[in-house]
Amino acid sequence: MFSKILIANRGEIACRVAATARRLGVSTVAVYSDADARSAHVAACDQALRLGPAPARESYLLGERIIAMACQSGAQAIHPGYGFLSENEAFARAVADAGLVFIGPPPAAIAAMGSKSAAKSLMAGAGVPLVPGYHGERQEAAFLREQADAIGYPVLIKASAGGGGKGMRIVERSEDFGAMLASCKREAAASFGSDQVLIERYLRRPRHIEIQVFADRHGHCVHLFERDCSVQRRHQKVIEEAPAPGMTEGRRREMGEAAVAAARAVGYEGAGTVEFIAEQDGRFYFMEMNTRLQVEHPVTEMITGFDLVEWQLRVAAGEPLPASQEALAIRGHAIEARLYAENPERGFLPSIGRLSVLGLPPAVPFRVGSGVPGGEPAAVRIDSGVRAGDEITPHYDPMIAKLIVWGTDRAQAIARMAQALEQVQVVGPSTNVAFLGRLMRSPAFTGGALETGLIEREREVLLAEPPAPTLRDWALAAALVLALESHGAPTAAAGWRDPWAARDGWRVHGAGERVLRLASGSSVCELRIEYSRSDAGYVVHDADQSLCLAALHFQRESGRFTGLIGSAAFALGAHVEDGQLHLFESGVHRSFEVLPLGAQSDEGLSEAGRLTAPMPGKVIALMVEPGAIVTRGQPLVVLEAMKMEHVIHAPHAGRVSAIHHAPGEQVQEGHALIALEPLDAPAGTTP
Repeated sequence: MFSKILIANRGEIACRVAATARRLGVSTVAVYSDADARSAHVAACDQALRLGPAPARESYLLGERIIAMACQSGAQAIHPGYGFLSENEAFARAVADAGLVFIGPPPAAIAAMGSKSAAKSLMAGAGVPLVPGYHGERQEAAFLREQADAIGYPVLIKASAGGGGKGMRIVERSEDFGAMLASCKREAAASFGSDQVLIERYLRRPRHIEIQVFADRHGHCVHLFERDCSVQRRHQKVIEEAPAPGMTEGRRREMGEAAVAAARAVGYEGAGTVEFIAEQDGRFYFMEMNTRLQVEHPVTEMITGFDLVEWQLRVAAGEPLPASQEALAIRGHAIEARLYAENPERGFLPSIGRLSVLGLPPAVPFRVGSGVPGGEPAAVRIDSGVRAGDEITPHYDPMIAKLIVWGTDRAQAIARMAQALEQVQVVGPSTNVAFLGRLMRSPAFTGGALETGLIEREREVLLAEPPAPTLRDWALAAALVLALESHGAPTAAAGWRDPWAARDGWRVHGAGERVLRLASGSSVCELRIEYSRSDAGYVVHDADQSLCLAALHFQRESGRFTGLIGSAAFALGAHVEDGQLHLFESGVHRSFEVLPLGAQSDEGLSEAGRLTAPMPGKVIALMVEPGAIVTRGQPLVVLEAMKMEHVIHAPHAGRVSAIHHAPGEQVQEGHALIALEPLDAPAGTTP
């Protein structure tokens, strides 16, 4: 076994590798960019070395610098994590040339699977079933369109060197092919350095099922069963579970044997994932092989009881696989949910900002070893690379944490996941927590009707606009204000309260009253608060109803807020940050602001017709010119953010009166991109 390894990655995977290495007595070296100088993975390792500025191309993608740091630190091996350099053939070769061990597959295997086109040809020779399509080298736009027409629409254009949902486009009609191809090639070039694509028949209701494989240098190769990764948004996984719902033993054996055949065909070593696309009737086709450990590997660990990072280290050190195929078995059911800083209601756009509050459910340390020792694995596991106070930046993937749960069966695992999500509290960036909670309760998911289009098919349920606050919601916000005021009342001396500083509403004649004006999003509510003369509590009135509040107690340090509404007790999470009141109850997060009396709602104050950037990014294409007449939904601007393309569409028909940013310019969230005036307005009236 190694004595020291360098982890050439960041975030939760670097923390994960560091934890396993520590358990095995292996010391670790972290590398970090300026954006990660105080990050969790730096704290998790025994040594840390600075790579460079925040952009990945100036830090985490500097292979030569990383290798030099490994040699300088005395590390014997480099663990690439997943992403960045983990599937880079040239980097793997350079590591070996420097006399170090690359904790991953041989460079030749990475090369064989690095091109989706070449990999599919190789798999065809190995007898692995393929989706009908074109995987060749010719890349002229007219030729590719001919191939798509021959395959039949819809087709999927996919970056040949791609992954993570980037560089993929679904084309429904021949006339849309040219624009989709150009967009796909731009994104592929930006993300992977190659704009080569392949074309495949697009399956209407497919499932995404992948097989975890492991091989050593002694000729052993096994599969550790399947994971269902069908629940996706924007071609990126949201929920992963193992085993796959509805999988028969015969189909599992058939897919496992195909995955092992794929690994053997390229002389594989280490951890890999063979991804299949499956039809509802069970037929499956090879998609690609990811030559690394995947984000979703924890669900495989939970149902097998083995630490796959430990397997990676042992295999890379020359040891044989810790278990044979016959010794592997499935126990229970595991589900992983990816907690992202993103806004599902705005097309899952990533969100950035400081995590001023990060509350996650309590986790039990994951039990690892030979199978599942001593009973059940942990019911809840948290893998995270950030802490409260950390920044979610536009430079890297906006994942906050992975929530992994285990149950004796799928129903128990779903129930545990729903319960875990209800305990999550995040203040700062927008998150997908409420969306994930709705997903866990949706009949389509609980019933196992899985397909890659599930989220879009169920969007009315999963992506519904949050309901306006009820009187109870407003009353809880008012209760927090009152609790804060009561807790903060100063005293002149121990045991004596200054009556002039008291904020309990006491009056000589009758009960005190006040008006409290609150805002939540675009909603505003004015409440009349009536104070009790006997310290029994408060009565909150709106125009039509009243509610009684009593026994209010807020613990600022723990964020626990309790009390009574009428005769019903409540207990919820509460935080006060920058003048905002944040309430968390049953997985729902609402924020409120106290407005000065007479203040107006911000609703309607934004300038009509000014299309703004939904997040920081770079303008990479303009689809219109000043003076152009556009229709509702027409593409106007292409914005690149976090290596993904985001198309800004016209919200209504109109005339383009101004373009504020040229291609190549960086913009911040909220910056005006285009001014669009209504067609019935005199030309030049929109700013």
